[in-house]
Amino acid sequence: MRSTFLSYAFVAVNAIAVSASSGEPVYAQSMVSAFAQSVAEAAAREGEVAAFYRANAYQPIWTGDSEEDLARRKALFAALSKAGDHGLPVIDLEALKTRISNVGSVRDLGAIEVEFSKLLVDYAQNVNSGILTPGRIDEGIVRKVNRLDGAEVLKGFTLTSPDNYLKTLPPKNAEYSRLMREKLRLEAAIQHGGWGPKVLAKALKPGQSGDAVIALRNRLVRMGYLNRSASRTYDASIQEAVQQLQADHGLTNDGVAGAGTLAQVNVSPEKRLASVLVAMERERWTNFERGARHIWVNLTDFTAKIVDGGTVTFQTRSVIGKNVSDQRSPEFSDVMEHMVINPTWNVPRSIATKEYLPMLQRNPNAVSHLKLIDRRGRVVKRDAVDFTKFTARSFPFAIKQPPSSRNALGLVKFMFPNKYNIYLHDTPSKSLFAREVRAFSHGCIRLGDPFDFAYALLAKQSRNPKATFHNALDTRRETQIALEQHVPVHIVYRTAIAPAKGRVTYRRDIYGRDAKVWEALKNAGVALPGVDG
Repeated sequence: MRSTFLSYAFVAVNAIAVSASSGEPVYAQSMVSAFAQSVAEAAAREGEVAAFYRANAYQPIWTGDSEEDLARRKALFAALSKAGDHGLPVIDLEALKTRISNVGSVRDLGAIEVEFSKLLVDYAQNVNSGILTPGRIDEGIVRKVNRLDGAEVLKGFTLTSPDNYLKTLPPKNAEYSRLMREKLRLEAAIQHGGWGPKVLAKALKPGQSGDAVIALRNRLVRMGYLNRSASRTYDASIQEAVQQLQADHGLTNDGVAGAGTLAQVNVSPEKRLASVLVAMERERWTNFERGARHIWVNLTDFTAKIVDGGTVTFQTRSVIGKNVSDQRSPEFSDVMEHMVINPTWNVPRSIATKEYLPMLQRNPNAVSHLKLIDRRGRVVKRDAVDFTKFTARSFPFAIKQPPSSRNALGLVKFMFPNKYNIYLHDTPSKSLFAREVRAFSHGCIRLGDPFDFAYALLAKQSRNPKATFHNALDTRRETQIALEQHVPVHIVYRTAIAPAKGRVTYRRDIYGRDAKVWEALKNAGVALPGVDG
């Protein structure tokens, strides 16, 4: 772009004003008033932008001919030209330049002034906290996003170096930068023809040969899992490459290319790129201070981690909510305050009425390990109740399970009080942690190693965390231990994961949420470079 194109427009408008008035300052003043009026009109429906200009007495920050205005225009155009690097909608800058070159009145100039401010605010908010409103995409994405205030964006931009200000806006966490690098890698793969033909086989295993094995070999080479090879047999090098791919995709890494493995091998780089763009948007949703120590639960890879100073210091397998409408685990952040050892399970009413009431209507002695409690807190004898008289709405009892090793919550639960009634807990159903896909709960997060998780949390406040835990456990009574240092908990959903070391890994879109996010991003104008548009 020409560096002075807008200055020319501004000078031309002022020249018209001066020549028409023979240089009289009264007319010049009227032109200033006309400009202010045009800005006020253009910004009237833009609340935060209008608030900035009211506070700024409608003075221009873009359309003047000063060095400061020129620097702001250059910085904004440079940022907008690279919006696609962040997976944001790309602005047609040439069309904008044409509009600017056609400025012929003070009214036009005021409209362009406001247009620039709107572009800055939109870019700042999009690159800082995301394009989309999470709650409008899926009812399980209940994450609240902190949007930058537009008036504060404009104010901050004018009070510092424009280039430096714009650099502060994107997420600063290393994961975001690594996702950006993966985006570039995938775009390059797409530009060079992708990863080759799909592997047309139901399953392949070591020792086999044939066209399907050759297709697998070639695809693994192009994906970066295998060095160039002329082998026509499923040999040890192909088996090792398959095992690495399986590990990177949350699969059982047995080296056999079964249906699940081949499904992941055959995913296109375009689809992987979409996953990366979605992950970048999700990173922007969580662009806030996560806590020097925090808990990171990624639903898609069935893990729960304790992170200290950016380093994972503890990790365990998890079980998440079933993939049914009322049991999927939600995405949100809160703060863990305490743990409960030997917990009582207060059965949620939805479970009590949907699952247990029909059982009790068929057999009053069903689920005998559970206690019925009336509204006065008394245990109810089942033989005194005709359960067939009740509906889900009229059922008058609470259902509880006392502490025991058979308790549905196991022997410990970790509480971060929230309106969704979600928490982390132990479980007696240990076999589920050996499954590849672990979506079996009613929504809460079950932990594979809950005791070790508790020790890690208590290590910050106890010289002997194991003894502290077991002293409470051995009482067999429900005991609450407060965490002296509350710990932020972030329940997230990432199908593209960029670890500090190694390649980016991918997971199944277990709830179909990322597909919805991608559709919303496309509707907002995001495109796959070289693929869409």
